[in-house]
Amino acid sequence: MSRIAKNPIKISKEIQCSFDNGIFSARGKLGEMQIHVNSNYSVNINDDEIKVFPINDKDQDPNWGTTRAIIANIINGVTNGFTKTLELNGTGYRASVSGTKLKLELGYSHDINFDIPADVKIECPKQNVIKLTSINKEKLGAAAAKIRSFRKPEPFKGKGIKYSDEYIFRKEGKKK
Repeated sequence: MSRIAKNPIKISKEIQCSFDNGIFSARGKLGEMQIHVNSNYSVNINDDEIKVFPINDKDQDPNWGTTRAIIANIINGVTNGFTKTLELNGTGYRASVSGTKLKLELGYSHDINFDIPADVKIECPKQNVIKLTSINKEKLGAAAAKIRSFRKPEPFKGKGIKYSDEYIFRKEGKKK
């Protein structure tokens, strides 16, 4: 039995939400998003809250909580947005944004040019900090994971690209 799915989603007055023909759409101050909701669920929109209900058997469907969480992320995205911060640790590691490309210098013999997705904004306040912002949590996480995969942090010296809130478990080097 899902406890998360039964909770209503609180919305403010500046958000316009609609649900028709299986498509949930929300419009807020940062933009507009829509998602196709599974046909097993219906979404009830009141003036200050949203509830997701399964159409058939109430307690058996495992995607009920997932559907509610995705709708809650859309509401949060169009009101506040999402951010992730990546840090580059290593000698000579740099990042810079030019147009629609993120240029990464990560100690390889070549630079890496990463095409910035359409829904994600990337800025580099410092040479070793990459800040990603978006209203779509899924695309933001995918872009951050792709950038991190170019040089994952290694456990001996801690060099690589890591999330700002990530802890790298350090290992002791080889002993003589």
